[in-house]
Amino acid sequence: MALESRITQEEIKKEPEKPIDREKTCPLLLRVFTTNSGRHHRPDEFARGNVPSSELQIYTWMDATLKELTSLVKEVYPEARKKGTHFSFAIVFPDPRGKAYRLKDIGSTVSGRKGADDSMTLQSQRFQIGDYLDIAITPPNRAPPLNTRMRPF
Repeated sequence: MALESRITQEEIKKEPEKPIDREKTCPLLLRVFTTNSGRHHRPDEFARGNVPSSELQIYTWMDATLKELTSLVKEVYPEARKKGTHFSFAIVFPDPRGKAYRLKDIGSTVSGRKGADDSMTLQSQRFQIGDYLDIAITPPNRAPPLNTRMRPF
């Protein structure tokens, strides 16, 4: 008889995160892939050992927030510094049932504005060392894609 875990996002967020002492804890290498199209990379772009060419390598900790990661990306991409630029984050991880990869949307930030996902951490979203982070960047003059959590009806 198989048991299935039914943990909701609210329960994940309620779990107390252990504080990480950044002075004593070694950072992890976070492989970040970005697009300026406002859309995430397709999962098949990560298949068979391939990765998209737009890679950033960031040394950080599991308690890094989306806002902190946004500021690191803005240091590398000056065009993303404009107020109103939308950053959509997704974790890319290997599908445990096959050789494919899957994307899990974890939140978004907007340059120059405070948002609900700003303080979300990698750890709170069950990021595992070895996963990738995919960031879809949408310039302020283009509307970001509709968030799947916000329904227009």
